[in-house]
This record gives sequence, C-alpha cells and structure tokens, in this order.
Amino acid sequence: MLSRFTNIINALQALDKTYSNSEMVRKILRCLPRSWMPKVTAIEEAKNLNVLPLEDLLGSLMTHELSMQKKDDDEEKEKKKKKIVALKSSQTEDSEDDDDDDDELAFITRRFKKYIASKKKFGGK
Repeated sequence: MLSRFTNIINALQALDKTYSNSEMVRKILRCLPRSWMPKVTAIEEAKNLNVLPLEDLLGSLMTHELSMQKKDDDEEKEKKKKKIVALKSSQTEDSEDDDDDDDELAFITRRFKKYIASKKKFGGK
C-alpha cells in the first residue's frame, strides 16, 4: 500500500499537485480497511494529525500489522494442535479389538502352560 501511495503522490507532484503532510496522513487513515478501524480511531484520538509525520504514522501501522500477523500465526498453531489431539472412536471396533486381545491372551497362556509342563517332564526347574 505504501509503495502504491508513494507512486501516486509522486505522479501527482509531477503534475504540480502537492499535498501537505497532514492531508497525506488523513488519506492513508481513510483508505485502511474496516479491520483497522480500532487502530485508526486510536491514532486519531491519541495524536494530533496536523503535526504527525507521515513516517511515524507508517511505523505505527507497520508495527500494528506485524502484531496482527503474529496473533494470526499463534491462532493457527493452536488450531493445528487442537486438530491433532482429536480422536474418533466407535464401540464396534473396541469390542472386536477386545475379543482379539482375549483370544491372543488365551493362546499365549496355553502355550506358556505347555512350555512349563514340558520343562517339568524333563526335570527342569
């Protein structure tokens, strides 16, 4: 936005149309989208727009933009973390898994008993 604004202002200066610093500050504040309205209001209330340098306004807006981007990035990270944690389960699968686990445990138990019995036959401890 800054580069486009600067290009327009420079082109107008070439045509002998100049704007004062306060006019440029007001034009920039006026062209910002609705999501920036709280910041625009804060700047208008806190600072005298007649003497506010354009560079100070741009620095303030860039700082605000960086903080908004950081907040958006943090929110995206939180959403990704929450998505990873969510699991879906169903009862039919659980009951089948339990049956499979019971069958495996019974099989292992039988094999272990046979092993112990064979050791006792041959005098093992």
